Amino acid sequence: MIKVITHEDFRQVYTNDPAAAPGRIDAILKAIEGEVIFEEAYPAGEEDIAAVHTAAHIQSVTRMGLFNISALAAGATVQAAEIGLKEPCFALVRPPGHHASAGSSWGFCYFNNMAIAIDHLSRNGRIARAHVLDFDMHYGDGTVNILEGKGYVTIHNPESHDRLRYLKEVEAELSRTKADVIGVSAGFDNHVDDWGGVLLTEDYQTMGRMVSETCKRLEIGCFGALEGGYNHAVIGQNARAFLRGLQGL
Repeated sequence: MIKVITHEDFRQVYTNDPAAAPGRIDAILKAIEGEVIFEEAYPAGEEDIAAVHTAAHIQSVTRMGLFNISALAAGATVQAAEIGLKEPCFALVRPPGHHASAGSSWGFCYFNNMAIAIDHLSRNGRIARAHVLDFDMHYGDGTVNILEGKGYVTIHNPESHDRLRYLKEVEAELSRTKADVIGVSAGFDNHVDDWGGVLLTEDYQTMGRMVSETCKRLEIGCFGALEGGYNHAVIGQNARAFLRGLQGL
């Protein structure tokens, strides 16, 4: 069974935005219970956060009273990345992170969980190259702003509004990938019953399986972290489908 890094604190309502809505994390927990191994998250270290974000931005998040929950989400993603080098792993977290740049953030994000995790692996000599697949319906501008210029990360935000072309785009990009780890920014808001209205539940399993097959081919690891997804009636089954695919099922 796949390991899922999470924490009771992610169930709390920390703001009034859709990512923090009551019941959102619970919907996923209910759907995946019995199919995963839960491990408790711990906060990211100050060094990991400061390596990605400016002091002014960290102070801004702190003034909003959101440092602790944001650091916990980042820390869970770092844990998932470390475990992911050996076996697929998923960080079930909030706040999401892919709209957080070095010195600013928007879109319900505060710290960039994916960027912090990838940077952590790189700085500690765990990887030389990384690939990020971001299938959230929104472009992960923060992740691009932080990581793209570093030269060792490729980032793919699929753009097609046709689900079959979308999946082919993901498959084509993964076929070209040369990396030591694949990180997935897993936003489920592009589902047919969510904001984006493009993908079916089975498509998340397909993408997870594509990542799994790529990792087997390259003999590398992978991990994912929750980003968007706001329809509580379907987010759980979408997350479960993705995790099944990530295990090659």
